[in-house]
Amino acid sequence: TGIGNGVAIPHGKIPSLSQIITGFGRSVEGIPFDSQDGKPAHLFFVLLAPENAASLHLKALARLSRLLKDVHFRNKLMEAADADQIYQEIVGEDEKF
Repeated sequence: TGIGNGVAIPHGKIPSLSQIITGFGRSVEGIPFDSQDGKPAHLFFVLLAPENAASLHLKALARLSRLLKDVHFRNKLMEAADADQIYQEIVGEDEKF
């Protein structure tokens, strides 16, 4: 799902999973992702959930969406120098909620 503001959250359910798995990717150039605002996506959070975890899946999507509404947080993710800094930014922002 391309939610706009340079963010995409592709997500789905997989029967063989036992827990939610999330991954992150960044494209400085941007990738067309059929976003709501028609602009390319730069920040990608992939969310995979067990098939029978609809409630957890929706809660995880809502939490990611809430985090990514903050333009300063999105900018920090784009400007981070490496994976460790990206991880620290995500953990730090998540602790605020």
